[in-house]
Amino acid sequence: MAASSPATLAIGLIAAAAIAVLPATAASAAPKPTEAELRAQLKQLNTKVDKLIEQYNLKRVELAKAQQAAETAEAKLATAEQALTTAEQRVAEIARLRYQNADPSVPTLMLPQNAGSAALLEQLTAEQQAVVQGVAKARDDKQQASEEAAALATRIKSDTATVAEQRDEAEDVIDDIKDKLEDLVPFGTGRKSDGSWAPELPTGSDNITSRTRLMKAQVEKNFSLPFEVGCFRSGSSGEHPLGRACDFMMSTGGSMPTAVNNALGDRIAAWAIKNQDKLGVKYVIWKQRINHGSGWSSMSDRGSVTENHFDHVHISMN
Repeated sequence: MAASSPATLAIGLIAAAAIAVLPATAASAAPKPTEAELRAQLKQLNTKVDKLIEQYNLKRVELAKAQQAAETAEAKLATAEQALTTAEQRVAEIARLRYQNADPSVPTLMLPQNAGSAALLEQLTAEQQAVVQGVAKARDDKQQASEEAAALATRIKSDTATVAEQRDEAEDVIDDIKDKLEDLVPFGTGRKSDGSWAPELPTGSDNITSRTRLMKAQVEKNFSLPFEVGCFRSGSSGEHPLGRACDFMMSTGGSMPTAVNNALGDRIAAWAIKNQDKLGVKYVIWKQRINHGSGWSSMSDRGSVTENHFDHVHISMN
């Protein structure tokens, strides 16, 4: 039996992960997915991962709120307990005065035997009872908040493990799809049997070679570029006047790129080096470094952001 193709294995992994976006086929081998299908799967799975992370963060926020509620209840309980202690002291003092009032030697100033004194005792007793009730409610509220926070913490722990597992599964499939997309990068024209590349003349209104045009199209397909791409340029040295180089701008006006575009430039440069043999890339220059395929080497300071290639990724072709 013939071995399954890489594309078939990709679909198998997607089905096994239970987060597939294509239905599994029975008996017969699944057809090779097209590039558009793979990109659609990648987009769906990236959205799925984002939603999982969003749910995880929302649960963390819920836990933080529950913990804050428990801390607030704890503070209220401490205040209520202090009030209870004070009330108990007052009740004890009332009891002492009542006891002493039965002794004729107790000064009447301490606890006058009249209706006003009785009313005061009743008021203090009622106040003490209200304080006791408030403490009981504070204790109940604190207990409820603590139980809710503990339950939520347990649920968060379980949900976090589930979310992390689902995220890992989705990212595994995303990585697999990305690998398959890399397999779909076409080979440049003019590659000889020994691995070298035959010279090409510029063609078309853009005045670049077919290999350069293919490389440019692939970069534009795989990355969302923030600015225009410059390829043919007369009156300069290097591959630009030969139609064998393109500059992928990460900023304009000779300014340094934003952090986002700087990271994008890193990815484009890495992608070009990774696909060097397929496309016929000669070298890549980015951030005052050059890479012929065997690692980055520093370049001399040419005096400006643009000349030092901090604002654009330069890709030269064979």
